[in-house]
Amino acid sequence: MYELILKNISKFIQLTPQETDIFISILHSKKVRKRQYLLHEGEVCRYQYFVNKGCLRSNYTDDKGLEHVAQFAIEDWWISDMYSFLTSTPARLNIDALEDSEVVYFDKPSIEQFYIDVPKFERFARMQVQNGFISSQQRIIESMSRNAEQRYCNFIEKYPLMEQRLPLKQIASYLGITPESLSRIRSKYAKNNKG
Repeated sequence: MYELILKNISKFIQLTPQETDIFISILHSKKVRKRQYLLHEGEVCRYQYFVNKGCLRSNYTDDKGLEHVAQFAIEDWWISDMYSFLTSTPARLNIDALEDSEVVYFDKPSIEQFYIDVPKFERFARMQVQNGFISSQQRIIESMSRNAEQRYCNFIEKYPLMEQRLPLKQIASYLGITPESLSRIRSKYAKNNKG
């Protein structure tokens, strides 16, 4: 159950067997049904989630009632409302499952204590935050500097497996375009990339 999360962490730091046991002791796991929420906007985000299996998304709803996907998370990815988690303020994001999923998670007090018990884990947390920042910055720049077709091409280049798993509507929301526009772009892309 914890093999994938431990492998993810080992990309950045090496835990001793004793440190691994301590880390495992703070973890919880949960099966999440498709369309089930882990977090609702307005609640305080108390957990960081790691996806063992399935696909989750974070999203928010604007003043006009339109839903905007902020992030997708498939196996071996992390998802949370980090601002809410770190500041203990109400979440701006919802987190729900797009597929039947399984997550591993920990709460803030437990991970704070783990930082004290195993200081090198703070390096992992720093790397996680850095990577998240870089990804967010790239996404902002891309949304300001590329047209819809370029954003779609970049999405399928970066996340080829997700494009096959996600409904058209979800991808369109992530890209900031209508499903109809995405359908036209996909048709054009398919035509241009035949044989």
